[in-house]
Amino acid sequence: MASIHRLSDLLVNQIAAGEVVERPASVLKEVLENAVDAGSRAIEVQLEQGGVRRIRVTDDGCGIARDELALALERHATSKIASLDDLERVGTMGFRGEALAAIAAVTRTTITSRAEGAGHAWRIDGDTGELSPAALNQGTVIDVADLYYNTPARRKFLKSEATEYAHCDEMFRRIALAHPEIGLQLSHNGRVSHRLPPSEPIRRVGALMGDDFLEHAREVRADGGILALAGFASMPAYSRSSRDAQYFFVNGRYVRDKLLTHAVRQAYTDILHGSRHPAYVLFLQLDPAGVDVNVHPAKIEVRFRDARAVHQFVFHAVSRALAESGATRSADTESPHPAPAQPATLQADPLAIRAAHYSRPAESALSSPRQGTLAMESASRHYLDFAASARPTPSPAAFNTPQPVEPAHNPPDAMPASLTQAEGGAPLGYALGQLHGIYILAQNARGLVLVDMHAAHERILYEKLKTVLDGRPAVQRLLIPAVFSVSAKDMAVADECQDILTAMGFEVSAAGPQELAVRSVPALLANAPVAELIRQLLGELREFPASEVVTARRNELLATMACHGAVRANRQLTLPEMNALLRDMEATERSDQCNHGRPTWTQLSLNELDRFFMRGQ
Repeated sequence: MASIHRLSDLLVNQIAAGEVVERPASVLKEVLENAVDAGSRAIEVQLEQGGVRRIRVTDDGCGIARDELALALERHATSKIASLDDLERVGTMGFRGEALAAIAAVTRTTITSRAEGAGHAWRIDGDTGELSPAALNQGTVIDVADLYYNTPARRKFLKSEATEYAHCDEMFRRIALAHPEIGLQLSHNGRVSHRLPPSEPIRRVGALMGDDFLEHAREVRADGGILALAGFASMPAYSRSSRDAQYFFVNGRYVRDKLLTHAVRQAYTDILHGSRHPAYVLFLQLDPAGVDVNVHPAKIEVRFRDARAVHQFVFHAVSRALAESGATRSADTESPHPAPAQPATLQADPLAIRAAHYSRPAESALSSPRQGTLAMESASRHYLDFAASARPTPSPAAFNTPQPVEPAHNPPDAMPASLTQAEGGAPLGYALGQLHGIYILAQNARGLVLVDMHAAHERILYEKLKTVLDGRPAVQRLLIPAVFSVSAKDMAVADECQDILTAMGFEVSAAGPQELAVRSVPALLANAPVAELIRQLLGELREFPASEVVTARRNELLATMACHGAVRANRQLTLPEMNALLRDMEATERSDQCNHGRPTWTQLSLNELDRFFMRGQ
């Protein structure tokens, strides 16, 4: 072994660059965050050869004073924190004070800046540290050229120009989404890719995510006092095969946090099909003291002081936004074709009175804003426990499968096709007939509605079974306790989470140094493999403080029961039965998808039908 010695400053910076500078996008991230912290109102980014050849960022921020330019290129030099208290309440994008030093160690870097009130700008060379006068109206220009020119081994790991540019473009999008009040422009090899003026958040989201995303997204807005969540979450119809359209920001900082991702994914559990992934742009605001952003060199991960409250808050907020069915949303009530005048005899027909009854669907369980707000406020104030999120289990008698349709308000007579009540009728309209015993055809103000009757009824029954689960969970006592071995970590989790396990309906205690004994389980899960279930549950509780494993298992059983109880194909329904099913869909949460995430209905507008038949052409 060689003797212990100090590393040179250049080598130290080059080692640090391995953590901070992974590729051109890493450089762009650090420089853009500094520009944002400088209070810029306009930022221009110029790239050459995917950022490998050059990254030039110009901003109109506060600038850097002449005497501080040399200090800006030294390690652990920053203007953003001065004490441990500042570190625990970080409110800026950058704060470590090592990014510029690491970047300058592996690139040819120059910084030109003019501080407020200065007579002119100054330029510093990152290699020599030489200062010279320069011309600049206001702000800072950071020019980074020839990435890894002095470490060719690392340069070999860079990808093609197109790939590196794609990563830079993604980094630009993250900053642009988080700061719609700033005007930004991105150009590559002299060609402008993005030109984004300052705008409202929804316009910025539309510019970067596309109008198609906004068209298929629900707005998420929740304020629980110390926690606030805003943004947009896509409906399942806009789901994707990858996670490339998922953006989560904590206090304006883009993060990839397992706890937040898990909370959002849980909100989509009942409505997203298979391996599809949702698209969303969400912004979480909380006290900087409640989140530690100093847990990752690239500041891409965070740690929450009360992870369980944050998880429950995000889960409830997104669930509430997605719960509303598209069938109940205010659709375009203006019919492209005027409705024909009704004859006087039809106007007086008693069926018209029954039609008016159809146009008033019952409120869904989450239609009250106050109800959803109370649940999220509870989470934000640390009073939410698992019993609030996992619905308890009803008695076995509650699971007697209801008859498919024929609710009490079903009229005895069929609804005539001509009576559509287009001006103020039901969103899903009124049934016209049945197709091959599988689909219901209905007409509403916009045109033709097609409904998969089995999938729709399956969702209705599933949601009704879930709403039955009010009160404390029914518990099944085991005649012989289930004893099994677990790891030391799982033993610790079981001891720490006794209150959560009890709220779920489990009675778990230690039976040895590394053995657990389960003496009771939720009645609905009495036939589940106890050891496997508890191990999975403890693993989830160790990873995510608010586990949804039991709820998911219970819901799987309820979904199976609903599937068996729903109307089958080739079942001939009368018009009143079809209309009753449509009204139940309008009154049911998440009725746009069945329990497996497949769509339950679709709309064909009159304009689409006219184009197909070339009417008016």
